[in-house]
Amino acid sequence: RLNRREIAALAGVAPVANDSGNRKGRRRVQGGRFEIRRVLYMATLTAARYNPVIRAFYERLRAAGKLPKVALVACMRKLLTTLNAMVRTGKPWDPSLHRA
Repeated sequence: RLNRREIAALAGVAPVANDSGNRKGRRRVQGGRFEIRRVLYMATLTAARYNPVIRAFYERLRAAGKLPKVALVACMRKLLTTLNAMVRTGKPWDPSLHRA
């Protein structure tokens, strides 16, 4: 029953601001459950290579100038929210529903 922001924070892939006053720091992922993040990272590496939906999303982010690790973390969030929606609705994977 978690939404996309809560599930991303739970896994530790939500961007956390590093701001203070007028200074704007880089966003980073931290916190959450390290074990989940580690498994999700390896699953996303595989998905970015073999899953056409995640691969297209990754390539679109890279073409937009995102760093490889930043694009991969964004794919981790996308994969996590997609899996969460599949569990919540009880429906299997359907590529037509999960566009990049």
